[in-house]
Amino acid sequence: MSNQELVVLEGTGGADACCPGLLTAPLDEEQAADLAKVFKALGDPVRLRLLSMIASKAGGEVCVCELTPAFDLSQPTISHHLKLLRQAGLIDCERRGTWVYYRLLPETTDRLAGLLSRPGGTPASDRERAGAGS
Repeated sequence: MSNQELVVLEGTGGADACCPGLLTAPLDEEQAADLAKVFKALGDPVRLRLLSMIASKAGGEVCVCELTPAFDLSQPTISHHLKLLRQAGLIDCERRGTWVYYRLLPETTDRLAGLLSRPGGTPASDRERAGAGS
């Protein structure tokens, strides 16, 4: 894994503020580079599981003490994965005493969802309809 720092997607108003949907307009070079860093953070099964565990936790946050036992990895390795998710802007954390609590940053996942979604009312292509019946 490279030591390349991940950049948080900037913007305040949903997917359109960050970048247009892929089916609306092509990404420019900077947008593609920024998004690639976020997708790189999501490109590891451990990080996907961590994100899922954090996102699905009742109450919206989870203690690192609850995350670590779910993996056959050392605590420093789990902390490294959590750090990459934080750098990508997917999660945030708060220290309370000796424990750190993590929570999802839905604005980032919402922007990703908006980017990957087909604009409302856009019909599926013939290929997509044919694949749906398989």
